[in-house]
Amino acid sequence: MFPQSGLFSAVSTSFIVAMEPNLSPDPNDTTHALLTQLVQLGLGNFTAAGSTPAAPASTWSPSMANIRIQSIAYASLSFSLLAAFGAMLCKQWLGYYKSQRYGRGSEEDRLKNRQAMFDGINTWHFDAVVKSFPVLLQISLLLFGIALSATMWYKQSTIAWVMISTTVFGFLFYSLTVMAALMSPACPFQTPISTILEIMLIGSKLIFKFCSFLV
Repeated sequence: MFPQSGLFSAVSTSFIVAMEPNLSPDPNDTTHALLTQLVQLGLGNFTAAGSTPAAPASTWSPSMANIRIQSIAYASLSFSLLAAFGAMLCKQWLGYYKSQRYGRGSEEDRLKNRQAMFDGINTWHFDAVVKSFPVLLQISLLLFGIALSATMWYKQSTIAWVMISTTVFGFLFYSLTVMAALMSPACPFQTPISTILEIMLIGSKLIFKFCSFLV
């Protein structure tokens, strides 16, 4: 997962860099304003020259649409970086487990140590934690699709509809596979988020039973 998240982070960064000019004023506007003032002064129209701002950037502010789109894009980049960080941690955890699972001492001590390491994996829900990191990358992909579709919407709505349709189709397909995995444990469409939701569902049932017992 580490190469995928790293590659996607690079793609997200390129997309954000391409959108960065939308959050800052265009320097050409200041040049045009200064040239307009010079022309007005040359024509002797001092009133019009004084009414033209010399620095349009001082009154410029980005639109709320650009701010929202950039916020979603930066959130997508943050989730992909977290996924890469989680993949690196998983690699370290697995390396530590492989180096410590046998331990030292007699054969009986090594077997006890190995059993203790295995019990620790089950006790601390290591499998669920490792499976949660790909979910971050999947969330990043969804946010990236939303930001890309929103950006294209303000440029070319026809192309935007194609991107929106693709994003919605991918989200619905993924949601259906998650629902199928929750309804049937034998379903082959198991995903990290379906495992997490299943654990949360079991936990909520236990909490409900405990509360009912108290009442």
